[in-house]
Amino acid sequence: MDDAHHLHHLLMDLVRTAEASLMEHVVPGRALSMSQLFALHELDHRSGMSQRELAERLALEKSSVSRLVADLESEGLVTRERDPENRRLYRLEITAAGRRLHRHAAGVLHERYEHWAAAMTAKEREGLAAGLPALLRVMRAHRAD
Repeated sequence: MDDAHHLHHLLMDLVRTAEASLMEHVVPGRALSMSQLFALHELDHRSGMSQRELAERLALEKSSVSRLVADLESEGLVTRERDPENRRLYRLEITAAGRRLHRHAAGVLHERYEHWAAAMTAKEREGLAAGLPALLRVMRAHRAD
């Protein structure tokens, strides 16, 4: 198997495994997707973002973000109000419940990452710390391709 093919399989496995092993521990008994968690993260760090801006930050289609926000709103995690200066835009705010959920999830995720890092050798951690930023740099540089 060539390097690109091997990397492809590793990345697909990483995404599937990460979502499965993380999300079941983040909020037990609550169906929360990684995209919803990423949205809460963005909104917890930037108040008043429009749905279009959130779509850009998450690299998702506007229609997907519209559904995602509607789901978060129905759960009481986000509010969505028309922008008084531009009625075509919705401004998004994370609620106190959304902020609590995001902060709880961040703590759980950090604990999981620490656990995984501790289970790796120092050489494995060093390799990952060097390789992942390089992969992200190349992926971002070629996003438009």
